Amino acid sequence: MGLTPIQYKRQTNTPDFEKNFRKYEYLAFSYTYMGFNLLDPKFKDKRVRQAIGYAIDKNEIIDGVLLGLGQPANGPYKPGTWVYNENVTPYPLDQAKAKKLLAEAGWSDTDSDGLLDKDGQPFIFTITTNQGNKQREMTALIIQQKLKEIGIEVKVRIIEWAAFLKEFVDKKSFEAVILGWTIPINPDLFDVWHSTKTKPGELNFISYKNSEVDRLIDQGRFTFDRKVMKESYDRIQEILKEDAPYIFLYVGKALPVVAARFQGIKPAPAGIGYNFTKWYVPKRLQKYKIEP
Repeated sequence: MGLTPIQYKRQTNTPDFEKNFRKYEYLAFSYTYMGFNLLDPKFKDKRVRQAIGYAIDKNEIIDGVLLGLGQPANGPYKPGTWVYNENVTPYPLDQAKAKKLLAEAGWSDTDSDGLLDKDGQPFIFTITTNQGNKQREMTALIIQQKLKEIGIEVKVRIIEWAAFLKEFVDKKSFEAVILGWTIPINPDLFDVWHSTKTKPGELNFISYKNSEVDRLIDQGRFTFDRKVMKESYDRIQEILKEDAPYIFLYVGKALPVVAARFQGIKPAPAGIGYNFTKWYVPKRLQKYKIEP
């Protein structure tokens, strides 16, 4: 099974547990993000999205939510893999920069109430995420506090998973969401980022459209030339940082635990499941027998 960070760090260190189980730790093939509804007028200006990126302390989230078991996400690929662009760095925490960008986009505190406003409307928005995922809920609350410090009021809404997808995500009836994607071995980004995949029920539900990204996605998915693919996906990561349709938050650690009876487990960059068919339990340790 997979452990939560608190289970891994604080609840599985007893002599009995350590005798009977083995814990493993490696960077997961997934990332968590906050995505903006780009049809919402508040988020059409990329300076606003960038400002929010500068206002969020990813390391605070990693320490507070994951107990340090993760690292900042900088894009849609897993750090350390061939397709990951090492030159794309996360937005650093910089509240002054955030406030400057918001001012350039027309947001200022005209009535001195501590809340930014524009054309008479205060900057208030809701982050929606799914019920049953405590890490995403805690992440939303940390972001709520950080954005309050720069004059943005954030409300947090937790919705049951099926209703969240059907009534909010599929219908684009949200302002911002906190969700996650699994990072596949195939680096193709078509379903999540191509402008043709923005219809209701499709995966580009934030309605991101960029013609250069479309071209690069098509270029990368229709070639077997690793160099061309690398150039295409590197450039896409640079554009996504600039456009900030998501705030890429973190890549957590996978924390599997396996009964100590099992042998043949060889941790690798791919995790532990890649050679699952070679795991075995020595005869003297076997507990169960399959009858012929």
